[in-house]
Amino acid sequence: MSSKGGGTALSRRNYRLAVDTDKPRVTGIVNEKLLSDYLHHVFPPSGKPGQSSASLRKPLTFQDLPAHLEKLLSEGVPLEDGRDMPMDGRLGPSTVVLDHTTGFEGLLFVDDDLLGVIGHSNFSSIRATTCVFKGKWIYEVLISSQGLMQIGWCTLDCRFNQEEGVGDTPDSYAYDGNRVRKWNVTTTNYGKSWAAGDIVSCLIDLDDGTITFYLNGQSLGIAFSNIKMGPGIAYFPAISLSFKESVAFNFGSRPLRYPVEGYSPLQNPPTGDLLKANRLLGYIKTVVSTTIDTQEGKLLEKDRSVWQLQGEPTVLVTLAHIFNYFAPLMCKVYLVEDVLMNFLLSILEGGGSVDEHPLIQQLLDLFWLLMEDYEVHECLKQLMMSLLRAYRFSPIIPDLGFQIHYLRLTTAILCHEKSRKYLLSNVLFDVLRSVVFFYIKTPLRVKEAGLEELIPTTWWPTRFDKEGKDERELREESAEERLRRRAYERGCLRLKKRIEVVEELQIQILKLMLNNKDKGTGEASRYIFLNKFRKFLQENASNRGNPTVLCPPEYMVCFLHRLITAVRSCWDEGKRKVAGSISSEEGYVPPQLFYNGKVDYFDLQRLGGLLSHLKKTLKDDLASKANIIIDPAEIQAASMDDLDEDDESGIAQQRPLGAVATGGALARPSWLSSPTLGRANRFLSTAAVSLMTPRRPLGPPEKVKVRTLAVEQRTEEDIEGSHGNDGLLLGRPPEEPEQPITEKSLLELLDGIVMMYNLSVHQQLGKMVVVSDDVREYAVALKDTEEKIARCPSKRSDILEELKKSQKVFLEKLNHLSRRLAWINATIYSKEKMLDIYWLLRVCIRTTEHADNTGSLFAFTPEFYLNVAMNSYSALKNYFSPFNSMEDLPGYEDTLTQLAAILAKHFADSRIVGTDIKDSLMQALASYVCYPQSLRAVERIPEEQRMDMMRNLLAPYEQRPWAQTNWILVRLWRGCGFGYRYTRLPHLLKTKPEDANLPSLQKPCPSLLLQKHMAELLSLDKDMAASFLNSVLNQLNWAFSEFIGMIQEIQQAAERPERNFVDTRQLKVCATCFDLSVSLLRVLEMTVTLVPEIFFDWARPSAELLLRRLAQLLNQVLNRVTAERNLFDRVVNLRLPGLESVDHYPILVAVTGILVRILVDCERQWVSRASSVLLSDPCFQLNSIRHLLGESEPPISGAAPGPSERKHFSLHAYTDYISVEEAQKVEHMLAFLTEESKQAAASTAVSNRWSWVRYIWCIDRVCQGGGGACFCISGQRSLCGWGLSQYGRGAICIREGHVVCVERPCSVCEWVLPG
Repeated sequence: MSSKGGGTALSRRNYRLAVDTDKPRVTGIVNEKLLSDYLHHVFPPSGKPGQSSASLRKPLTFQDLPAHLEKLLSEGVPLEDGRDMPMDGRLGPSTVVLDHTTGFEGLLFVDDDLLGVIGHSNFSSIRATTCVFKGKWIYEVLISSQGLMQIGWCTLDCRFNQEEGVGDTPDSYAYDGNRVRKWNVTTTNYGKSWAAGDIVSCLIDLDDGTITFYLNGQSLGIAFSNIKMGPGIAYFPAISLSFKESVAFNFGSRPLRYPVEGYSPLQNPPTGDLLKANRLLGYIKTVVSTTIDTQEGKLLEKDRSVWQLQGEPTVLVTLAHIFNYFAPLMCKVYLVEDVLMNFLLSILEGGGSVDEHPLIQQLLDLFWLLMEDYEVHECLKQLMMSLLRAYRFSPIIPDLGFQIHYLRLTTAILCHEKSRKYLLSNVLFDVLRSVVFFYIKTPLRVKEAGLEELIPTTWWPTRFDKEGKDERELREESAEERLRRRAYERGCLRLKKRIEVVEELQIQILKLMLNNKDKGTGEASRYIFLNKFRKFLQENASNRGNPTVLCPPEYMVCFLHRLITAVRSCWDEGKRKVAGSISSEEGYVPPQLFYNGKVDYFDLQRLGGLLSHLKKTLKDDLASKANIIIDPAEIQAASMDDLDEDDESGIAQQRPLGAVATGGALARPSWLSSPTLGRANRFLSTAAVSLMTPRRPLGPPEKVKVRTLAVEQRTEEDIEGSHGNDGLLLGRPPEEPEQPITEKSLLELLDGIVMMYNLSVHQQLGKMVVVSDDVREYAVALKDTEEKIARCPSKRSDILEELKKSQKVFLEKLNHLSRRLAWINATIYSKEKMLDIYWLLRVCIRTTEHADNTGSLFAFTPEFYLNVAMNSYSALKNYFSPFNSMEDLPGYEDTLTQLAAILAKHFADSRIVGTDIKDSLMQALASYVCYPQSLRAVERIPEEQRMDMMRNLLAPYEQRPWAQTNWILVRLWRGCGFGYRYTRLPHLLKTKPEDANLPSLQKPCPSLLLQKHMAELLSLDKDMAASFLNSVLNQLNWAFSEFIGMIQEIQQAAERPERNFVDTRQLKVCATCFDLSVSLLRVLEMTVTLVPEIFFDWARPSAELLLRRLAQLLNQVLNRVTAERNLFDRVVNLRLPGLESVDHYPILVAVTGILVRILVDCERQWVSRASSVLLSDPCFQLNSIRHLLGESEPPISGAAPGPSERKHFSLHAYTDYISVEEAQKVEHMLAFLTEESKQAAASTAVSNRWSWVRYIWCIDRVCQGGGGACFCISGQRSLCGWGLSQYGRGAICIREGHVVCVERPCSVCEWVLPG
């Protein structure tokens, strides 16, 4: 139930003080005796209610109350506030902060309160302003990121730099929870690893000379003893931290979370104010638990939980006197956290729902009634800061009690309407990082989090296939495995139920923020939240390079899921009230949001390019379809602004940054240090230079967008519309139905959710999968170790002992990881979270479909809608298994088909101009056709769309990036080609795949339907077929020539006597060229199989030329790969990292597939043409065909015997990959070519021994300019001038200078002149 707040009819001004001379006496409300009894009961002299003796006390009235209250509050209070009292053993200011003037080294961001810090250079250091030289002292560090940091103590003599920090010098001592070590010049193991959200307590005992560290209140033991002490030695709190690491300090300005007996905080607590605040709070408790019975004339005790502010004058005047002193104290953070927050938390300790505790609402009414506005504002701000800090830095315990406790109080406060609106307007997004409230941190140490009790039995997959995948569903698991798995699943279910309690509270908080019915006291909460949420998105979209502004992605993930649940709840609740509106299950974002200017998309890219360009080129379409007129002046201004953007950026870089370097305020507080401290930041630099100049400063929206209101200026009417004003849905195109969708504010929230997923959620989902991968890797290692133990001989006890040690380590790691994985699965990868992502996918699909229907206006759609559609599908397929399968989702097949239609249509859509989004669409389609379910979805789209997709795929390669297109065609063929049924290459089976889920590692799933469409298109459109094949052949010639040139360079580098390292980038490019060559050969195989008439029906234009080009390229590839001791062999045998895919099998089998098709499987007439063209090619060598079957070259008469036989490549060695029928076809082809070669040789008249030798092929001496083509004796190669000249009875290679004789093989390359 939401309290209206401030709804009482009594004015707070009338009851501020009852002693004003112009006020009538109010004692007439009750009799004087009863009033005196009441006041003495509330304000007893001893400070304890009800303890004053009635016979001894003087009558007390409101006129006497101020003096009486002053006296009570001064009892026992020191003359000086404890904060300002000097402390023995300490030097420095009484308020302890970080020394931002002289006590730092490197580049740092420091929060405006000088307690939070972020490293902004390699290794920055900073110390506090106060030091200690005797006694026992403590301070706390709130860890915001778990990276490299060294926290501890240092003396004034320590000098730090970018390489050495706290603990690296003799008089400094540090603890490093990232590497789990302690540092004092040297380093040793110490303590435990820390995580974000932990609290490190740093203790120094200068009486005994020891330093100790605590982690979340648990001692890590004495780290250092016999530290240096004596005259002139004093220790400062200090820290060194690397780039982007962050912490917040508590020297005593707030209550210590984990105080240690005997140790004092460096900063004195406000003892006097603390005593006063507790006494005043006691008086308030007495008031709310006491009622005055005027009829009986006595005081009665009552349950304070049911107390209500009903306008009783006596009670109100009494409370006004109390708040005269209490209100100023509630502006101090220490007192708010220690007094007020603990009191409010105690109210909720009884359990039950928040609505069952109305006292908090009544107290907040009282605050707004009796405190000045600035006082209640500061009090609420400090209260929410304390709650957020407490929530974020609370340890994880089995029942998540701490988190639930703080969220319940947050909910209770936000139930109060006036407080909620103030906090939304001024605090939750402006001062605090309220997104933290929706985050559930993952425990790094499962034992301390109690996961061992919740999940006593652990389990992990134990059966794997050759590629490391879980085969549990394929093989029957043992009874023991089944019992362990079920016990583990029960433990996971218990954990999930506890987490759901926290999630439900977080959703309840969001529903309060999305309340749009609380309009009685001003603008509804939802519209305040909506504007703040849009500003939040702008910060994260416009500051991608500024880590201090970006919301951490782990927070974004949790916030996204809670927001989806809350928005869908509001959506469906509204549907029940509005007839004809659609449910959230069918929700989408209407296309008019993208072009009517009502929603600002900042600088995010549109599908059609820049917004200013679209306004200029599509202004007529906007006018005709959406009735939106673009002002010409606006178009010109927009264009000028785009031109000036770089100039503005340059000016910003040249502008002096002294203000920033000396502590100027940034736009927003830092996420990384203290998300609860939110005023400004100071940038500290020992070089007085700022390294962080954003490309475009964050400010109001672009000045030229005259139709876009500034986010802060929008009202409910601007969003929802009224009296014929469509609000956000202005400019409905005729294709868009008139049916109401939902409240327009929810549509903008939905748009923001999609944007948020694109900003960082998807990357985080992929990042967290690493835990599951670790479990799989350790499980494989454990299984391997157990098998080795079983095989180990009993006499080798030393080996057995080491194996058992390894087994123990793997078991411990798996127990830890499996429990941690249970937590991650419950918070990130649960079935409910999967349904959220699936809903988001369907929203993006429907939004894209509606936008596509608008024709040219589709270009206004932001790119991130297509990105989220592709990425969310990828996440559902890859990140949520094996515990949740995408196939179990409702409407799974229809959704796949809809997404397939989008990819098939838009990967070549002329309305999309962005290179990145076009590449993403192409890659998504390439991945889509690799999996059976998604490939079947492509086959289910309408035939017209399938034909259009294939037509776009067959467009000439020269006109666009062709590699991805080629991969798509290859994947449609894989499984049908010659020896093309493998998942991984044979020689790579024993190696570990990088990721078994990669599309390239999926089992072949060819599409006969799409192959049929391809055949139809190439058969009917002769011009397209010719241009397509010419482009494929051109790219093959280029790719293979590049590959040969690169392996030459690699071989030359490997043969040099000095040690050489081949550039990894060069190796990668070389492997890519090889893979491209193989894929292009497979496309040629598919084409010649499906449409052989393109090559053999010589009535078609270019058919004969295409066949001759094909034969020349096939001979070139065969000769390069199959020659004895050739360059290809030598490089393959080097087995260089990065060239793993380069091997004989993939390329020779691809070539063989083409040859078998044209020489064996075709019609007799076509086979004759193919053999004639192949044999007439000067590069043809029958030995290359023999090489495929492992047959050696026949010996040359008179030639010296060759070296000992080596192992040849042979298709017969790959019986698992080459079928018997395929091998027989190759043998038949070899026999046929042998016979044809003999007949061709016999029918050729040789009048002059040299007359027919028109071309010479030197196998190992390749022309790098021409890719190894043939060279005419009478001429030279046109590209590089490399020619062959005849003299005597041989020929000399001018380039290499060696003679090729007629009678004997070449002395260098052993090549024999034919004939």
